[in-house]
Amino acid sequence: MTSAATRQAPAVLDTSDQERKVPLRRIVALFRPHTWLLALLLVLVVGQAAFNVVAPFMLRAIIDRGLPERNAVLITWLALGMIGSAVAAGALGVVTGQLSNVIGQRIMHGLRVSVYGHLQRMSLAFFTRTRTGDVLSRVLNDVGGVDNVVTNTASSLVQNTVTAGAIVVAMLLLDWRLSVLALLVVPLFLAMTFRLGRQRRALSRRRQGGLSALTTLVEESLSVAGVLLAKTMGLRDELVRRFSDQSKQISDVELAAVMAGRWRLATRRVALVVVPAIVYWLAGIEVAHGASLASIGTVVAFSSMVNRLIGPISGVQGIGQNVSVSMALFGRIFDVLDLPVDVDDRPGARPLVVTRGEVRLTDVSFRYEGAERWTIEDLDLVCPPGSMTAIVGETGSGKTTLAYLIARLYEPERGTVSVDGTDVRDVTLGSLATSIGLVSQETYLLHASIRENLLLAKPDATDEQLRAATGAARLHDLIEGLPDGYDTMVGERGYRFSGGERQRLAIARMLLRNPPVLLLDEATSALDTRTERAVQEALDALSEGRTTIVIAHRLATIERADQIVVLHDGRIVERGTHADLVGLAGRYAGFLRPAGPRSGEQLTAG
Repeated sequence: MTSAATRQAPAVLDTSDQERKVPLRRIVALFRPHTWLLALLLVLVVGQAAFNVVAPFMLRAIIDRGLPERNAVLITWLALGMIGSAVAAGALGVVTGQLSNVIGQRIMHGLRVSVYGHLQRMSLAFFTRTRTGDVLSRVLNDVGGVDNVVTNTASSLVQNTVTAGAIVVAMLLLDWRLSVLALLVVPLFLAMTFRLGRQRRALSRRRQGGLSALTTLVEESLSVAGVLLAKTMGLRDELVRRFSDQSKQISDVELAAVMAGRWRLATRRVALVVVPAIVYWLAGIEVAHGASLASIGTVVAFSSMVNRLIGPISGVQGIGQNVSVSMALFGRIFDVLDLPVDVDDRPGARPLVVTRGEVRLTDVSFRYEGAERWTIEDLDLVCPPGSMTAIVGETGSGKTTLAYLIARLYEPERGTVSVDGTDVRDVTLGSLATSIGLVSQETYLLHASIRENLLLAKPDATDEQLRAATGAARLHDLIEGLPDGYDTMVGERGYRFSGGERQRLAIARMLLRNPPVLLLDEATSALDTRTERAVQEALDALSEGRTTIVIAHRLATIERADQIVVLHDGRIVERGTHADLVGLAGRYAGFLRPAGPRSGEQLTAG
């Protein structure tokens, strides 16, 4: 039992601009499953770096030995060696690039699946507190934003570091005095990179927050429901203005990010050119005065080495910028991965095996986060196996919440919900979803074919089973009359079909799933009388032989129930059959129309 005092704080997605510190070990851990591929990459990079530094030594030999000795054979072999080393380095560059992308894309795939999978584990309450656009932004924008870092940065860092190290070693072998002079300024470059990185991280987080808000606006305003709202309320200009304002904010942040540290970057580029020039000048002065600082071949080879060093150093600096920016994105990604799961499988949870189908609620109390008043309070209810229980009451009395507690979309703060004597918190969520089917007024269909939507319930269903389910749902003839039959696309959220047709598709889908316990949450309240009758026939077929709990306003549904439960302010105030409650002349009787209820009419409650 969970008390109000020990209730876990709700999971909330952080949408502020405050930067979250991410330990580097968490990012490194993403690469750990690919250790052997990384080791192979390192070997290839070392080989590529070795081939890259061979050419200057051959160039020195050509100048110091081949040309003075006029040894054509030696010059030819050394020239061929320079060509061969360049070809080998280029080929290894292609291979290392492909391997690094393989590693990166595998990491990106795992990261995307981890974020999406964790969000799928989050409770319904989390999504009622979180904008859909914020969730989409984390899955698409943030994860996509680190793609370049994960795919290229790690390999580039290794490649540039190894290459720079090999070049430094080669420079020291050529002339250690010139090398010391050339390398004095490198630490200053790296320090400037880190200072610039902090500024860009803050801008990156602001940019992602803006993209999140923009994604929310697009998702809400360009959905079918959003377009209908805009057209019927004349909101087109207002929505365009909001989009323009949000886009302008993102553009301003993008501009600030591009211009951040431009003068510092320009200064570093100049310095990387100045350093080789100073080396050339000093070496030239020494040679001109006849000093033995270095041979002409050494100076030329060393100059080549310095030029080769500029690329890796610039690469390392660019990597520093990318990593700094991506740290903000990793912080937003780990915000998602670290969200506590409100409703999850308990340790030792076992599959639910339904033998009879009895549903029992014992002393159940529940209230939504931040609410002072109980939505459900001290509720006791038994739904016998194979029976139909109707739940009625005013809007806000707790009817839908009761259904969600049974399906464990929420968990009671006090008390237990059990199926065949087993607490639903002690069974796996997967087996509970298989055993308890929920059909609500809001039917959700994927933008896919009728067949694909039906197969969500039973992927291995045969065509005969599909036809049997749609036949029982009074939908088979309609589908057969469509040009593409079961391969007809249902459209975004099923909007190509009427409300009654979408509802019958959901019922057919539930018939395929065949759960022993069925929850019907106002499945016909928004339908016209003719459509309601067709859907009600489908619901009757669906309810047969199952424990059914129905939340409805139609007397045609309610009066056939084995028991009717009347809720008021989260408590059961009346229960009994239709005849019993009419004779009681209490709250239920007050819901009936004054002119006298007839089958098919609607209660005034809710």
